[in-house]
Amino acid sequence: MTGVVAGTRVVVTGASRGIGRAEALALAAEGARVVVGYGRSADAADAVVAEITDAGGEAHAVAADMADPAAVTALMDRAAELLGGIDVLVSNAGIEHFGALGTITAEEFDHVFAVNTRGQLLAVQAAAAHMGSGGRIVCTSSIAASTPVPGHALYAGSKAAVEAMVKVLALDLVPRGITINAIAPGGTTSDMSAENGKHYDNDLAPIAWPMGRYGEPEDITPLVRFLASPESGWMTGQTLRISGGQ
Repeated sequence: MTGVVAGTRVVVTGASRGIGRAEALALAAEGARVVVGYGRSADAADAVVAEITDAGGEAHAVAADMADPAAVTALMDRAAELLGGIDVLVSNAGIEHFGALGTITAEEFDHVFAVNTRGQLLAVQAAAAHMGSGGRIVCTSSIAASTPVPGHALYAGSKAAVEAMVKVLALDLVPRGITINAIAPGGTTSDMSAENGKHYDNDLAPIAWPMGRYGEPEDITPLVRFLASPESGWMTGQTLRISGGQ
């Protein structure tokens, strides 16, 4: 297989479902060698690996709880062992949260930020340790970071922090020739959105849908493919919204 990322050694976290799954499949279709990071469903991750290998690509499933710092490091170490290094990290794993102010608990706060914010920072740290010049890192934010939605404070805050970190990490990584950017998807059909369907149907109603539909995971992958490729070499520290005009 040939493509803009052919031969690239890629880790995609949260790749057993939704946007992460689509990212792993799209990069593999371009010839990338992929580690499918997953948190809960080994069967789903194995299915992604099988789809890639059946098409003639290379993929490996590696489990990691992104809220566990040791597990994040172990994931990247194992990925580097399997692939012989890491060229690209697509940090996609995340959890969503809706809750009125009076219902939010300290435990919920800690868990959401542990996965969405700390998990991404530690993933960047651990993956970058295995990268050389030309490395590419793509973090995942959300339009929620800049588009208020009722009851979405924890999720929005955890993603806004990612955008702030990406700006600073770009300066830290540029001497090593590594770029880091973030994507901020809008409402996108996935297992996670299905789990929170009532909120999408009700709380998001005030937000315009200029293109008349939710996004699909495959709508997100062309931007990720670009950010993972040499073609994005003059871009770092940016957050790019991909939201159908929301």
